[in-house]
Amino acid sequence: MPTPATHVWKPSNARTVVLDSFIPVPRGSAAVAPPPLNWPTKDPADVLDYQFDISPALIGNDGDAIATLDVIIEPANPGDLALNSATSDGAVAVLWLSGGQPGTVYLVNLMITTLNGRTINRSILLPVLYLSVPPIPPNALITDAGVVLTDQNGNPVLISP
Repeated sequence: MPTPATHVWKPSNARTVVLDSFIPVPRGSAAVAPPPLNWPTKDPADVLDYQFDISPALIGNDGDAIATLDVIIEPANPGDLALNSATSDGAVAVLWLSGGQPGTVYLVNLMITTLNGRTINRSILLPVLYLSVPPIPPNALITDAGVVLTDQNGNPVLISP
């Protein structure tokens, strides 16, 4: 009788952002704000895991890990980016995100506390664009050859109702 194989889930490193600004600055120089954190572009139809690694803030503190995780996504209108679930694996916050409006850059605000009482607040940008062919609206203008007419931005030209 065959034995069912168990699946070991491992998040993708392609969507991992590591905590910044824990780099020592030489004496006498001014610290410069790091560039904004951002994840790679997402398609509105994707449901993917996104990671945020805070291990640079925990160096030298063995045993410290994420205790609580609060996530706020902006903008937050109907049809916008949605948080399906949030969990942690030691020093890594793992978010499952879905949806989003094409052409929108979302701000994912993470408020993390650790077992030893540290608090880390960061915002990560997540752009949403069509990475696949978008659905053709029923009122799109189509030529006799079956080609959808588009404007200069690639959007279908629509027939007035």
